[in-house]
Amino acid sequence: MQRHPTTISGGVIAVKSYLFRIVLTKEDDGRWSAEVPTLQGCAACGDTQEEALTNIHDAVEAYIRDMQKAGEEIPTDITLPVPTEPVVAVTV
Repeated sequence: MQRHPTTISGGVIAVKSYLFRIVLTKEDDGRWSAEVPTLQGCAACGDTQEEALTNIHDAVEAYIRDMQKAGEEIPTDITLPVPTEPVVAVTV
């Protein structure tokens, strides 16, 4: 099943939001790394937590867009009503 944005009659584009759990880690050098276990190899880093979170958001968005272009099904990750860990939401 493809999940590409679809133009609906009237020129409206359908989009879908995704929510992925991230693992945020403070490294020995003081920088922060963030990875999305569900998306193999999708990771980012930053000098601060905020920068790592911003960078992982951008990385996840690019990863999902590449999956869409390849016609791959986007995996689902989180179905939590209230996440207890940091998460990133991406709408594509």
